[in-house]
Amino acid sequence: MKNVFGDRKTIIILLAPTLVLYVLLKVVPVLWSLGLSFFEGNSLRGFEFVGFQNFVTFFTNDPAAIQSLWVSVIFAFLATAGQIALGYLLALLYVFVLRKGSAFVRTAVFFPMVLPTVAVALLFRSFVAVGDNQGPVNDLLNFFGLGSVEFLASTIGTMAVALAMTFWSSMGFYAVLLYTGLLDIPDELIESARLDGANGFKLVRHIIVPLSAPILISSLIFSFNSTLKVFDSLLALNNGGPGTSTAPLTLYMYRTAFEYAEYGYGSTIALVLTLLCLVFTLAVFRSSSRKVDA
Repeated sequence: MKNVFGDRKTIIILLAPTLVLYVLLKVVPVLWSLGLSFFEGNSLRGFEFVGFQNFVTFFTNDPAAIQSLWVSVIFAFLATAGQIALGYLLALLYVFVLRKGSAFVRTAVFFPMVLPTVAVALLFRSFVAVGDNQGPVNDLLNFFGLGSVEFLASTIGTMAVALAMTFWSSMGFYAVLLYTGLLDIPDELIESARLDGANGFKLVRHIIVPLSAPILISSLIFSFNSTLKVFDSLLALNNGGPGTSTAPLTLYMYRTAFEYAEYGYGSTIALVLTLLCLVFTLAVFRSSSRKVDA
């Protein structure tokens, strides 16, 4: 077996099909989209080369695009903060409180992650509904003598419901992810820190968090990049409404490319979103490397 995997020809033969599929399904569409960002038009009326005009339009002459960009960024930061915080608290609960008895809780909390995103969005929409089919949230408010609230009639209300939906459906995933990182911390090190007087918050702050930093950074990057590309949940929850006040950049890109048939400008929006993910990832890596060097 060692001789087989030590042969370069064998390695190339084994990897070639996967590499070809990856190039065809990943690299080629990305390059195609990158090329389209320098053109204007669609396949029916033809394409016209406009250079960097699409990028100039995006940043200087398209308020709707900038608004959608801010919606995506704000949602990504708030969702990432909540997901990581709740996931880390649950992971600490699994390791230091529930211990071996955490299997059932981990499974129960993780379960919403496997549900279809659109189904979860429709579920939360029914929770906050008003009118003839009023949901349990407003029923609870009425029980305490408060009036019904149309959460989805305002930007803040819609974003609050979207964030609650995101936390509920994804915190179990990040809890399990961070839980595996906490398991790698040696028990001897934790016991030694406790003997030195590090208990409770001090133990978490000075021992557990630094030692689990690699998995925290990975979770942070994964969470931000996934929430920055949010699409189906906000679409199913309130169609980017009220109006377009909660329409993320992905939804604006979809409408531009597939409803208005502006493939070139749609590709430009997709490229901006990709660059934003790349910048954030590089910033996190650079910040973490500086802390390690210090």
